[in-house]
Amino acid sequence: MSGPRVRLVVTGDDFGYCPRRDRGMVEAFVAGALSEVSLLVNGAAASSAAQLARRHRIPAGLHANLSEGRPVSLSAGSGASLLGPSGCFLGKTGFREALAAGQVVLPEVREELRAQLSRFRDLVGREPTHVDGHQHVHVLPGRGEGGLPVPGLGEGGGGTAGVLCRCQVGGQSPAPIQADAPAPPPGVRQVFAEVLREYGVRYTRVPVERGLHRCEWLEPQLQTFAVALEKDALAAREEFQELGLRCPDAFIGLSTMGKDMSVSRIEAAIDQAVESIQIPEDALKGGRAITLELMAHPGYPSVSPVGGCGEGPDDFSQSWERLHELQTLLDPTLHNFYRQRGIKLCAFEDL
Repeated sequence: MSGPRVRLVVTGDDFGYCPRRDRGMVEAFVAGALSEVSLLVNGAAASSAAQLARRHRIPAGLHANLSEGRPVSLSAGSGASLLGPSGCFLGKTGFREALAAGQVVLPEVREELRAQLSRFRDLVGREPTHVDGHQHVHVLPGRGEGGLPVPGLGEGGGGTAGVLCRCQVGGQSPAPIQADAPAPPPGVRQVFAEVLREYGVRYTRVPVERGLHRCEWLEPQLQTFAVALEKDALAAREEFQELGLRCPDAFIGLSTMGKDMSVSRIEAAIDQAVESIQIPEDALKGGRAITLELMAHPGYPSVSPVGGCGEGPDDFSQSWERLHELQTLLDPTLHNFYRQRGIKLCAFEDL
């Protein structure tokens, strides 16, 4: 089947979380099934993961983490707004709750992001190819914007975060915004973009996936999450663009995460993403490729107590679904699809 040129970045998130997951991602990269990794610099295996990236020449970005484990910044001591009593981040839901309540001190966010970027440089020996957010924290707004936390949605590592779109809370619509209302204060996403520009990082992730409402296999909490995430990510994309950050034309990964991943679903998601992208015909004829990112969390499942970001591995990392993702990405049928569609796997720096 002929069609436009497509460049696909397949990113393995949570690199550095534990040696077993890292081993699986290296195998996927060597086999041509993975083209990037996002490194958790506060992960238990961050140092060995960085060595693997250098040895195998794996393009690596930073998986900026503000929600799980221990901070990297030395100034994030007791009483810091990002931390709980144990000295660890507040968790996926806890961070969002604190942010919505106006309890997160944004200069602390800036300091932690700078510390993680510096740590990445020390480990890998260069700047990251891209920076995205663990549990999508990088697209979050400031107080009173975007999604609101929903207690009870688990603390899993990959995709579903405890948020609910404000227009759905209790079935009630939010109060109308006055025309002369002051602009909202800077949020996490603005601080994130400013720090990336400061460090010369050009690429990030905008996790907006088309057609999720038609994915009947998704659990209700993930559907709910996607509504809030899309709202936050669309607003973030505007701020990212204003500050010169770039991202692929489309994102895939929420509909194909964990047990929901299959070859047929990846194929369908790619085809739908390509069809939805509006690029002038003359640009395509001139060689402009359509660019996509597929987010994945492959690897061999963690075995407690090894792994994590300072608190041991979570259920998400210990799940059989990590191996399922690895096996799906390695499936020859998927690679035949890539060849038939003229899809070339690449890194962010190749876009």
